[in-house]
Amino acid sequence: MDDYILSCSSTADLSKEHFDSRDIRYICFHFELDGRQYSDDLGHSIPFDQFYQKMTDGAQTKTSQINADEYEAYFESFLKDGKDILHVTLSSGISGTVNSANIARESLQERFPKRRILIVDSLGASSGYGLVMDKLADLRDEGKSLTEIYNWIEENKLRMHHWFFSTDLTFYIRGGRISKTAGFIAGVLNICPLLNMNDKGELIPREKIRTKKKVIKTIVERMEQFAENKTAYADKCFISHSACREDAAAVAALVEERFPNLKGCVLINDIGTTIGSHTGPGTIALFFWGETRTD
Repeated sequence: MDDYILSCSSTADLSKEHFDSRDIRYICFHFELDGRQYSDDLGHSIPFDQFYQKMTDGAQTKTSQINADEYEAYFESFLKDGKDILHVTLSSGISGTVNSANIARESLQERFPKRRILIVDSLGASSGYGLVMDKLADLRDEGKSLTEIYNWIEENKLRMHHWFFSTDLTFYIRGGRISKTAGFIAGVLNICPLLNMNDKGELIPREKIRTKKKVIKTIVERMEQFAENKTAYADKCFISHSACREDAAAVAALVEERFPNLKGCVLINDIGTTIGSHTGPGTIALFFWGETRTD
């Protein structure tokens, strides 16, 4: 049997306990909060509630991806132990980190010609990316080889659906993703934009929905529309949130009501500091397996 490790980055937005329990390795992104540098280490350096409160209070954030030298040092530690690597990156539609991972792979292949480093662009983010990693851990535990798992993810990664909404557009406006005028109008009309990730791994606005109650209903309706086997869906479902757990719980409760065959309860995670630096507080994301994303 192949001796390999499954690897991703902290932007898969799972807890340390989850990563450890599934034996999934990860490398951390970085962020800056009011000029101070931090590692995006799953809430260890700064708890998520404190991070989002600081953003609410006006703190400035900036993120930086993992560079090739960091990837090289990280990968090398596994190669020296005689292990091959399947590393899955944050979507190329929102980050260039896959390029850094490939540069590191090319350098290391010359020094470790007997080892394999396979890099996959997840075309996903946050706990959708995390749900993909969780599935790969299932396949590994079933005894699938490195090649089998690599082929599986390349064939199936676009079946992971990502749907998002936000009740606070402050940081979308600050980051230039929504104009001040559009943001003001949305605030006055109580509009919560509904977005999803397309087949290029880019985040795309899909609908403008008035009121939080209606957007919670609509995001679950999108799961009914696109999930594998519709309301008979029988796989896992993850939700992530940025400092709005009550809203996440409301989505989870509705999902569990509409999808009685789910494998256990819906898992709620925190949106980590890298993704959260761009969304700010008030964002909910829903992830599930379904038909292949085509746009």
